[in-house]
Amino acid sequence: MDDRPAQSIAAYRADHFRVINGANLGDGIAPSDELMLDDIYHLSPVASLARLSVIAQAEPPLIIAPDTEIGRAGADLHLDCTLTFMSGDGVTTEALVLVETDEDGHIAEVYMLPLAPLEPRLDYALVGIDTEAAQRTFAQIACVSFTRGTLITMASGAQRGVEDLRPGDRVLTRDHGPQEIRWIGQSTTRATGAFAPILIRAGALNNANDLLVSPDHRLFIYQRSDRVGAGRAELLVRARHLVNGTTILRQSGGFVDYFQMLFDHHQIIFAEGIAAESMLVDTRTRAVLPKEVTQRLKQLVPGHSDSAHREFEVQEALLRRADIAEILRKSSAG
Repeated sequence: MDDRPAQSIAAYRADHFRVINGANLGDGIAPSDELMLDDIYHLSPVASLARLSVIAQAEPPLIIAPDTEIGRAGADLHLDCTLTFMSGDGVTTEALVLVETDEDGHIAEVYMLPLAPLEPRLDYALVGIDTEAAQRTFAQIACVSFTRGTLITMASGAQRGVEDLRPGDRVLTRDHGPQEIRWIGQSTTRATGAFAPILIRAGALNNANDLLVSPDHRLFIYQRSDRVGAGRAELLVRARHLVNGTTILRQSGGFVDYFQMLFDHHQIIFAEGIAAESMLVDTRTRAVLPKEVTQRLKQLVPGHSDSAHREFEVQEALLRRADIAEILRKSSAG
């Protein structure tokens, strides 16, 4: 069994989103070379999002993980394209098309990852097909990001807003003391669907202030007693796995400014009084970096991929309970 950490995404099967008017009448979502602009799609009234668990390799494609709800474990999964749909009220919605292939490289299944909620009774006209943006779009989903206004603990102990940080600034890290920032990234996106940030209210995880981070951001928690059953004291937990609708919730609506922070090594830093990870460069996230950074990545961040803290990540199955945030708060309390 593959023991590499898996990332789960919520996807529809291709036949849950079909053409009701247009050249491909009756067909579901397909790879880019089979799609036609201006076709009108409907989401099936019985459609439901399912967990598609994937594992990042050193190079594409992704691999479907053993604990997936849809797809064949171990199969290759390719990021095919980014689609843009327009509903009747003029609102645009993007989605990623993912293609599962069999041992011979033939298409086995097609899935669609919506980047904002879809409604069953709305018309969605296909107005854009982008075969170049899929890797970058997926990277933005997988990237760990802080939001504007988040206070980061500097090497001096002072607190500074993440938007005011620059390469060369020294930040306090949990494992390696003061470390220089090598690169800061910024993006602004609609705070919907996969891009809606997670709000961790002050005190929810013994954090001093509210913390707003990207959904896949991993938070570091030291348990004084192992109430989760992970078999270790030190844990990394993805923010979206802790949502309970009260003390930790998804904050949708408007736009959000996301900031990524890159060090020589993957680090655990301190944000609003809680330990959280910095950006990790891997197959999923590499596409978010500018070309000039990617080209000199090995010199800029030597050994970065060897310091991912993967041994601390908690498997999602252990976190599927409504009171998990409270359990973690109590297990880490002084």
